[in-house]
Amino acid sequence: MDISRKLGILVFCGVPAIIGGGIIYGFFHSYTPVVIYEVLLLFVAGGFVSK
Repeated sequence: MDISRKLGILVFCGVPAIIGGGIIYGFFHSYTPVVIYEVLLLFVAGGFVSK
């Protein structure tokens, strides 16, 4: 997998991190679930990039 595809995947996962983080915070009014959500997205993005 070339570098441009890896960067594209990271950008594609970055948008849900920003938007989804705000939605999660809106539901729970706490940063703990947001951090858990962000870490899960980081693992998923890392899994795609490491292939």
